Amino acid sequence: MFTGIIEETGTVATLKKLGDGLQIEIAATKVTKGLKIDNSVCVNGVCLTVVRRSKDRFMIQAVKETLSKTNIGTLKSGSVVNLERSVKLQDRLGGHIVQGHVDTTGTITKIVDLQSSWMFTISFPKKFRKYLISVGSVAVDGTSLTVARLRESDFDVAIIPYTHEHTVFGNYRRGSSVNLEFDIIGKYLESLVHYSS
Repeated sequence: MFTGIIEETGTVATLKKLGDGLQIEIAATKVTKGLKIDNSVCVNGVCLTVVRRSKDRFMIQAVKETLSKTNIGTLKSGSVVNLERSVKLQDRLGGHIVQGHVDTTGTITKIVDLQSSWMFTISFPKKFRKYLISVGSVAVDGTSLTVARLRESDFDVAIIPYTHEHTVFGNYRRGSSVNLEFDIIGKYLESLVHYSS
């Protein structure tokens, strides 16, 4: 489990095809401290397992299923990614409950510079509209954010300078693909209502 509070951004050092999957080596400084093989790391909102590590790098593998549902397959050598280690039980839950299980990808369609902040508009497949509420939580490439405005197939998030500087939001352009994970509570409620007798 994660909180959506990004610890640092890392850089993709190497990529290697493994059958229909991908092996990715990521250079980082903070998240590698205490990191062990088999630990989970949230990479752009995707929960992935560490298969190898060194002082300032770690390696993960993304299988075909992951590549088909996320933007991980679009990464290149030099790509900057959001990173968060899994939460400890005694940690503060600063964002919201993030599983690292991406629901779908969205697209940045508009970026407005408001001088002291930025407003990003993100489009998403309309069938996921039921999982969003105004001022509710959403994880965008693993970053815990609040929905500022919500429409039928897109929503706005306000980004403060700190988030813009310390996550991949500063690298987004119109057309950028982002991983979206909707609040787990809404998904469980839907299942309970649907399958209740």
